Amino acid sequence: MFALSPFIDPQSHVFHTSVFMRLISTVLLIILLTVICGWLSNQPQDVGADVPQGKLNSLSFAPFWEGQGPLEAVFPSVAQLDSDLRLLSEKTHSIRTYASDEGTMPEIPALARKYGLTMIQGAWLGGIEKTNKLEVDEVIRSANANPDVVKRVIVGNEVLLRGDLEIKELIGYIRTVKQAIKQPVSYADVWSIYMKYPELIKEVDFITIHILPYWEDEPIPVDQAPVHIEHIYKRVQHEAQTVAQGKPILIGESGWPSEGRQRGWAVPGVVNEAKFIRGLIGVANANGFDYNIVEAINQSWKSELEGVVGANWGLFSVDREEVFPLTGKVYEDPHWYQAWFVAIALFVGAALACRKHLQALPPLPLAVLLVIGQVFTLLWTHQVELLWYTSYTLWQRLFTLLTVGLNMALAGLIVQYAYVLLTKQSVSEKFAGWFYQLYLGFAGFALFKTFCLAINGRYISFPLLTMAIAVTGMVVLMLIGLASQRNEGSGIALLPGSKRYSQDKWLGYAMLVAGLGLVIGETVEFFQSRDLILAYPGWGERLALSLRFTLTNRQLAQWLMCLLVLTAPLCFVKGKNKAVIA
Repeated sequence: MFALSPFIDPQSHVFHTSVFMRLISTVLLIILLTVICGWLSNQPQDVGADVPQGKLNSLSFAPFWEGQGPLEAVFPSVAQLDSDLRLLSEKTHSIRTYASDEGTMPEIPALARKYGLTMIQGAWLGGIEKTNKLEVDEVIRSANANPDVVKRVIVGNEVLLRGDLEIKELIGYIRTVKQAIKQPVSYADVWSIYMKYPELIKEVDFITIHILPYWEDEPIPVDQAPVHIEHIYKRVQHEAQTVAQGKPILIGESGWPSEGRQRGWAVPGVVNEAKFIRGLIGVANANGFDYNIVEAINQSWKSELEGVVGANWGLFSVDREEVFPLTGKVYEDPHWYQAWFVAIALFVGAALACRKHLQALPPLPLAVLLVIGQVFTLLWTHQVELLWYTSYTLWQRLFTLLTVGLNMALAGLIVQYAYVLLTKQSVSEKFAGWFYQLYLGFAGFALFKTFCLAINGRYISFPLLTMAIAVTGMVVLMLIGLASQRNEGSGIALLPGSKRYSQDKWLGYAMLVAGLGLVIGETVEFFQSRDLILAYPGWGERLALSLRFTLTNRQLAQWLMCLLVLTAPLCFVKGKNKAVIA
């Protein structure tokens, strides 16, 4: 038996020990629940039958690495091309390229031969005649020099869709190549272009159509995408039979994004991308369809044209890590435990650093505050992970660092505010001022992003994770404020102690107006889309469908809810503005 020091009150010692053990046990319970939730929410999912032999027929191959791209004319080295083709030889039998003359592109056929790959080689056409001639000359040279590798040639990709060339100019380039090589020649564009220009069907040796359900004017849910592809293929096939009977059809591009904004009922995601590809291959094999999947590797340079969604269509990330397998079950995030572990470590560190303050809390307020802390660390680590993954330029990464830094500061202030409310202490004017100004900054950012989404949001992702801490924090503080009845019956005094001005409410009203503008802008984009007009010429039916696409968009609905939460302290929450000095 150890004798207690005469300077230590045995009862006091037992009390402090029991309080500390209560803190530890609560922390451990929250960690256990966190691990269980993380495990349950990241189970492998069945996405359909395995790809036969784990290999695709053909994959679109844009060879650019991080920091490279055709827009800046920065091309990969021969060693990088060699590495990519060695990697792709394990996933596909053939590759489709889009350009022939630029940078190191002429080296690809020899490297493809090295790894047993065949090619559908493309010549990139645009609005500059000189560049087009160089591309055509090179694809002719390459096809004639590498007949064992280059099995088909595609002259131009979505030139008519972009409006870079007129139909007669394009046909001229197609005829030039056909006369100079022995391989079959085609032109690639979205399927509706071949419906619009049936003369193309006569000119090409095989029809190359792009069927991208995510980008359709009438977005298709991933579960219905295989049926949609079968329907479109047979529709084009029927049209082709009336023009040139028996002409082969290649699905030149079909795929699904693993990240980005939701369009109507088309939801990006890793599991959805895997599900789409498995479903496409099932339909293709059942019907004997020829296909090429877009694409092999995520292309970060496309974010400048098509946002986050445009950069995430690959089987591999830009770092050449597999996004999902072609066989077996698929995880939405196979490395989910890494971010969760970091979040738990941050939570434990914060709890130990603040143990003196936490031990002073009764059991229920203690549990509430710890849960808030764990939720914030989870949101913050996931925010860091996603925002960094979807930042592709120096400026985007600097903005990400600023964003996650401000979110960390806001999370800290919200936890402190919650502690003050739970312990029924007064709020210092200085602290409340910092909190309120930071809150106004996040509200202003939300207004700006909503305005951008409303004006032209086709390629802009909803900033749900960026604003998750701010929105969650507002909800938490309102609930605690309501429960503690600090408003003396006049409403929820969410921001006592802050210097609020009457004009601040106009920021809230502006967010509400921007939210309404977002609904209108999204609806109008669908309503005036070309294919939707052709399918639903009656404006009433088309407007109803457009509204359905908009209002049932889960990400859009979540963002509107975020706006309502952020406007509450400015427009709806009552309370005294008088500062309460601690």
